[in-house]
Amino acid sequence: MRRVTLFVNGTSKNGKVVAVYGTLSDLLSVASNKLGIKASCLYNGKGGLIDDIALIRDDDVLYVSEGDPFIDPQNEAKVASDQHGAHTDWLTLNIGGRLFTTTRSTLVSKEPESMLAHMFREKDVWGNKQDEHGAYLIDRSPEYFEPILNYLRHGQLIVNEGINIRGVLEEARFFGVEQLAEQLEVALKNSQPPEDHSPISRKEFVRFLLATSTKSELRCQGLNFSGADLSRLDLRYINFKMANLSRCNLSHANLCCSNLERADLSGANLDGANLQGVKMLCCNAEGASLKGCNFEDPSGLKANLEGANLKGVDMEGSQMTGINLRVATLKNAKLKNCNLRGATLAGTDLENCDLSGCDLQEANLRGSNVKGAIFEEMLTPLHMSQSVR
Repeated sequence: MRRVTLFVNGTSKNGKVVAVYGTLSDLLSVASNKLGIKASCLYNGKGGLIDDIALIRDDDVLYVSEGDPFIDPQNEAKVASDQHGAHTDWLTLNIGGRLFTTTRSTLVSKEPESMLAHMFREKDVWGNKQDEHGAYLIDRSPEYFEPILNYLRHGQLIVNEGINIRGVLEEARFFGVEQLAEQLEVALKNSQPPEDHSPISRKEFVRFLLATSTKSELRCQGLNFSGADLSRLDLRYINFKMANLSRCNLSHANLCCSNLERADLSGANLDGANLQGVKMLCCNAEGASLKGCNFEDPSGLKANLEGANLKGVDMEGSQMTGINLRVATLKNAKLKNCNLRGATLAGTDLENCDLSGCDLQEANLRGSNVKGAIFEEMLTPLHMSQSVR
């Protein structure tokens, strides 16, 4: 007499040992009674379909099916995990040999257009390679990946001491985490020490001002004023071309007709400053605050900010009649309640710019990028002829 061990297809638990006699139909009938299913097919351990009882040997392990294809019992754990996928979305990443456990939503939600989001938005779409424990293999630096994962978790940039910001920046660019890359670029720039000299302090600069005649041009071209407090000073007609004024406090300063061409004003505070007739061609004022500034010169001399980088600036309530902002970048800038009458905005990047409450009468917006821009509560209607070539 032969005996075999029967399991339900796809499992290796709760098996039944039965005697083999009669025909294949007799064995299927016994399997139905023992396993509580409607048995119709028998498979061996390699998935082969048994259609003749003579092929069955003593002590064989067989898998009983109700008609569905053979399921390898070794995949039982994986199948169970897939069946319960609605309860958890945890996954493990193997980054350069170091394991990181996180959730799929963490990798997808914060930056939905990043490479990580595309890799893990849908299961196995990219055919991601996994190690023997099921962790997704990614050949990158774990040291630089950790700040990126933490940013995706809570939205804050935190780089521990001893970690090279440039390395984190390169990883952020590789994974397409663009918002973090922009923050890292600013952090990297601010972390760089002066190459040739320390920044000039307010005390030193005031000394220069007092020693210079009001009729003489004070040349400050290329000088470093990074982080200096120059608020409420009379800085008219001074040449700041290519000077470093990043993070400077220039609030309520008088910069009438000064030259700030290609100067670095990133993160600077110019709230309430007088900027009549100022030259700011191709300057970098990314992240600066220019709330309530006056660019309007009664004599007709127009402020020139052509080609300037004004990403994310706050210029709310500023007077900018006739200002030249041609081909400047004002992405994500705030220009609420600004006077932009007759302004030149041709070719300007105004993506996601808040222009609510602005006066744009006779302004030239031809060729400008107004994707996502807000034009609510406009003081004067905006005609198509102003924005279409």
